[in-house]
Amino acid sequence: MTPQEKQQLSEIDICDLFITPSITKAGWEQLTQIRREVTLTPGPVVVRGNMSSRNKKKKKFADYVLQKETGVPIAIVEAKDNKHTVSQGMQQALGYAGILDVPSAFSSNGDAFASHNKVPAPGEDIECELPLDSFPSPDEIWKRYKKHRDIEDDEEELVLEPYHKDAYGKEPRYYQTEAINRVMEAVAKGQKRLLLVMATGTGKTYTTFQIIWRLWKAEKAKRTLFLVDRNILADQTLVNDFKPFGPVMTKIKNRKIDPSYEIYLGLYQALTGPDEADKIFKSVSRDFFDLIIIDECHRGSASEDSAWREILDYFSGATQIGLTATPKETKYVSNITYFGEPVYTYKLKEGIEDGFLAPYKVVRYHLDKDLIGWTPPEGMTDDLGKEIEQRTYNQKDMDRILVLNQRTKLVARCVMQLLNATDPFSKTIIFCEDIDHAERMRVAITNEAGQLALDNPKYVMRITGDSVEGKAELDNFIDPESKFPVIATTSELLTTGVDAKTCKLIVLDKTINSMTTFKQIVGRGTRIEEEYGKYFFTVMDFKNATELFKDPDFDGDPVVIYEPGPDDDPVPPDPDPEPGGTVEEPPGVEYGSKKIHVSGVEVKILAKTVEYRGDDGQMVTESYADYSRKNILNEYASLDDFINKWNSTKKKAAIVAELEDYGIELPKLAEEVGKDYGDFDLICHIAYDAPPLTRKERADNVKKRDYFTKYGDQARAVLEALLDKYADEGVTCIENNNILKQAPFNTVGTPVEIINDVFGGKANYENALHDLERELFDQKRSA
Repeated sequence: MTPQEKQQLSEIDICDLFITPSITKAGWEQLTQIRREVTLTPGPVVVRGNMSSRNKKKKKFADYVLQKETGVPIAIVEAKDNKHTVSQGMQQALGYAGILDVPSAFSSNGDAFASHNKVPAPGEDIECELPLDSFPSPDEIWKRYKKHRDIEDDEEELVLEPYHKDAYGKEPRYYQTEAINRVMEAVAKGQKRLLLVMATGTGKTYTTFQIIWRLWKAEKAKRTLFLVDRNILADQTLVNDFKPFGPVMTKIKNRKIDPSYEIYLGLYQALTGPDEADKIFKSVSRDFFDLIIIDECHRGSASEDSAWREILDYFSGATQIGLTATPKETKYVSNITYFGEPVYTYKLKEGIEDGFLAPYKVVRYHLDKDLIGWTPPEGMTDDLGKEIEQRTYNQKDMDRILVLNQRTKLVARCVMQLLNATDPFSKTIIFCEDIDHAERMRVAITNEAGQLALDNPKYVMRITGDSVEGKAELDNFIDPESKFPVIATTSELLTTGVDAKTCKLIVLDKTINSMTTFKQIVGRGTRIEEEYGKYFFTVMDFKNATELFKDPDFDGDPVVIYEPGPDDDPVPPDPDPEPGGTVEEPPGVEYGSKKIHVSGVEVKILAKTVEYRGDDGQMVTESYADYSRKNILNEYASLDDFINKWNSTKKKAAIVAELEDYGIELPKLAEEVGKDYGDFDLICHIAYDAPPLTRKERADNVKKRDYFTKYGDQARAVLEALLDKYADEGVTCIENNNILKQAPFNTVGTPVEIINDVFGGKANYENALHDLERELFDQKRSA
């Protein structure tokens, strides 16, 4: 093959003819060790207004991932066509190698390999060029990987223990793979306490399953205890992610540990209690469990949940792994102090930027009585006739000390207005101050929902710790297939762990001072469910809780603050619950003294702001049109640049597709600007403030110019019909030759007859179409 011929080959051809054969020749097994075209991340979801789309420009897609065994990636190869230089793809390869934390990255254009080695031997270059027939063997790359990850020879067997292979082809995402492998490496080194930090919605339970599976199969964990703090979490795990364990798995119940099983799911409450007789974990020997995993371990440090600590102390010889989305770090409590530094961390910010987690928009309401405050007139009495204390009540008092019934109704009205304007059946969680507030909010939502609540009394339910009926509906609320309940009012029960995948709206009418609580509440909405059209979620904030989004600790690295003195216990003491991290009260118990209920006091909205998460993670005020303008200008700096590109591009669909990669969908822009405008005018107007013409106006302008007189009768009829089609449907429609099968073209002839007989061949037809488009989009003549 000549160099000129090689340069005509596509990137795929270069891979098939040169790169893959060179890699397999070096000893790599094509079916098990070479993965082609691997999507590492799908790209972030962009949300503006009520519109969302993926920014595919930020998708991370590796041409080759080389692995020692399934699930153990050790090298990246980035391919380019032969018009590029050998090392042109190296920066891209290094980016992917950084994501996977592998030491070997390669780039190739089919002539040779550019190699980057993060662990070079003394005197060895970091980067060099290798001939096609000198690609490193799996053993050589594996040695680099072991050095990079500090894996000793005697640890190798456990590190390479196979993953569970799912019958439906489910595979761990790249960060789950990294989390699992990091745990395996730490256990291989004999580490007994480990901490995994993974944002809510990133699949901690599936990750846990693969860890247990591999340690169980390697006979490093013959008996495993998975500790959770909610019954529903155990039940979900049993029938979903842990299902492959089958008959060797059981849920601990009836206050008895049956020794005939190997995998145990247990609630703290089922294993221990205040009395010695309740501590059934002591019914088995201290070495009964080899592995204990604590879900939501940040909750275990609070005094009410400290049960897990005594369980871990009893089984101190077991390997213990803490799972959390929010490491709890205060002056008194530190999971890092107990478990050690996280072996792996995957943050909410990373999940959103990768496109695995849903972004959010914030609608913040500022209510007059909250911000300005309310002072009762002298001698005013509450609804029970008791005189109200003379002072100014403000936001921190609302629904904790003072209940303004009109305020509750206003919040409910705002919620239903948003739902009715979008989708009244969007799953919604309303977080309230306490159980009493949650019940009053349920009543207010019922009244505002009107016919929706009449049609189904379970449209809104209070799901709190004291409500048997509410808790019975929890499974239905989190089930994507179940339409009802739509709205759940709660205070604490839904803050953690409950997997409400399709939750699209989170309402905060609750004082939140705890970052841990805030992260957990936000985590209820972060799951993406494409099957159900869930790509983003909305946070409605009535208590200014979303100010915590601006706190650098919202997605910061955990820091240990507890510093014991020389004579202090190294284990931090158990404190009272964090300020703002309230506790679910039993019925009838309120915050402090009895609340003051006042009807008839008007409450108004002073202001309303809508903010979105920007590219840098900060909250910004930006419309879909603003976002589109910014990214169109990234691609085409001026109107002339765009027009030149538009006119020189044969198929305008290519430009539309290019913009879609940024997450710009022109039909969605048309909903804001006007549905009668074509793609060209939408782009020119949004990005460059050019006055838009409708498709019909452009078509009429062409007709006025007698442009068709140079064509014969049949050709003129076809072009005029194409012009009408453009006016109705747009430019991409007329560029598709299949349109010639439709009326009125089919009265002239078949597509082949029209192209060959009427226009004298495909080239002539395409030239005529291109001339028509040039007339349509001639800015000087359209002005």
